Amino acid sequence: MTERKSQIISKAAVLIKKKGFDGTSMRDLARSLDLEASSLYHHIKSKDELLSHICFEMAEAFAIGLAEVNDIYFNAEEKLRMAVQSHIGLLTQYPEKAYIFVNEWRKLNETDLAKFVILRGNYERGIAEIVKNGEDEGLFNEVDRKFAVLTILATINWVVEWYKADGNMSATEIADKLTDFILTGLKK
Repeated sequence: MTERKSQIISKAAVLIKKKGFDGTSMRDLARSLDLEASSLYHHIKSKDELLSHICFEMAEAFAIGLAEVNDIYFNAEEKLRMAVQSHIGLLTQYPEKAYIFVNEWRKLNETDLAKFVILRGNYERGIAEIVKNGEDEGLFNEVDRKFAVLTILATINWVVEWYKADGNMSATEIADKLTDFILTGLKK
């Protein structure tokens, strides 16, 4: 990807977070970059391409982080702690893109949406694997895994709504506190 395209995607993420996907036009984006709309289309075909790029870029980053956690031999509690740390790290490192990933993915075109739902399902299964390992290791109560995974992800994804880089807690502190909270519902 060219540096200019990367700049366009970053600026688009800021605008989409501020105005929503539906409320952001290519004309708004071109204006914010001090470009003519025709010049913008030289780099990006459509607003749908921007959304797709952001959603899939983040999905890949989340998948890589979780795969690294699940490839390490630790007990399930440590794996869950590492998975939450990785997830929160991405949410806070790329707050605009993370916001779009969490809140705007349903607006992907039909083909991309189908692919994206598969990636989300794979990620959920990776978290479910950690929960199952915790049950098998006798560390976690037996729970409705689907409900547990959705609760864990909803809890940590909510960070995109309120996190501020200059806030009172660092990303690490947030991840630690959220993991401790999640573990109170899982641990025996």
